Amino acid sequence: MRADFDAPQIAVLDYGIGNLRSAEKALQHVGADAFLSSDPQNVAEADAMVLPGVGAFGPAMAALRDSGLATVALDFIETGRPFLGICVGMQMLYEDSDESPGVRGLGVFGGRVIELPDTVKKPQMQWNQLKVIRSSPLFADLGESPWMYFVHSFAPVVTADTIATCTYGTEITAASARGNVSACQFHPEKSSESGLALLRNFVGSVQAVRN
Repeated sequence: MRADFDAPQIAVLDYGIGNLRSAEKALQHVGADAFLSSDPQNVAEADAMVLPGVGAFGPAMAALRDSGLATVALDFIETGRPFLGICVGMQMLYEDSDESPGVRGLGVFGGRVIELPDTVKKPQMQWNQLKVIRSSPLFADLGESPWMYFVHSFAPVVTADTIATCTYGTEITAASARGNVSACQFHPEKSSESGLALLRNFVGSVQAVRN
């Protein structure tokens, strides 16, 4: 239920993959008027957009495209309004993934998503410490090395868009940003106070843009 219309309205894209309501509820908890929707017109009118995701890259991209929300997401990004990708939602913002050869991502970020090394247990299902390497409003007041919770077997390579890394067998991208688009490989909604603080920072940046 959308009760607070003074709060920034944040659309959580509902394309039928996984438990997307946890992201919606976490955003509501930190002050957003967040709503889960698959209606293109409804989500296009929001102040910001969030693309969560779980599971495999290929099926997630297929569901996003089949729902018509891939085009909606790209059009929304072009407006300059804030956009946040989470977990597989982050991976889909890249060009492609080793998990699903031949499947194209949205291509917002350059580079590809690669499998974690065979030297570590997969998936990484644990807390890991970030290394913030570039300033971002997402990490305001979180320090240089916040702990976040990860559940994944694939992650983006480190590129010029990387704003935070973590080490799990090798150095991988934990968060990225370019212009109005930010993304995180970890699950902020499962990362206790640090994750909620990051989401609160995102909501604050949406409020600042709206005002």
